[in-house]
Amino acid sequence: MTLDDESGAAEAPSDADEGPAAARPARTFLVVVDESEEMRVALHFACLRAKKTGGVVALLYVQEPAEFQHWLGVGELMQQERREQAEARLQDLSAHANKLSGAVPILYVREGDRAEELLNLLDEDESISIVVLGASPAGEGPGPIVSYLLSKARTRMNTPLTIVPGSLSLEEVEQIA
Repeated sequence: MTLDDESGAAEAPSDADEGPAAARPARTFLVVVDESEEMRVALHFACLRAKKTGGVVALLYVQEPAEFQHWLGVGELMQQERREQAEARLQDLSAHANKLSGAVPILYVREGDRAEELLNLLDEDESISIVVLGASPAGEGPGPIVSYLLSKARTRMNTPLTIVPGSLSLEEVEQIA
């Protein structure tokens, strides 16, 4: 669709705009950011799938709420520092995702419980096609978000979930993505 400059009304797409790519929106692969090695494997997988399918990667960073509430100024300063750390982490991951997928990723920063904020985002943003999470390496269990989604939140989640084994090497991910 294009926007008519004079009236501000949207014009219908022309025949030249139609085709397989115009018929459906790009797939969005959402990765929840944390410090784990399995997140890196999940991000690698999501980037390669996005590149192969013409999709885009989205990164969700959820920071825990400030626990120090005794002095308002100190709590606000701590919150600001954590926000700056989140933004720096997302900038690094964004550059990596851009390089692998060929597209600038979508970035989300939230505050609260990681699993609950993931579900809230999925409720709010229907453009997210697939959630890609990494499972903890062998013997460590699937990880807290995967466990939560597969047990308590399974009836609330309406978005497909891809779980990438965290024990895979990046070369193995490239073979299966």
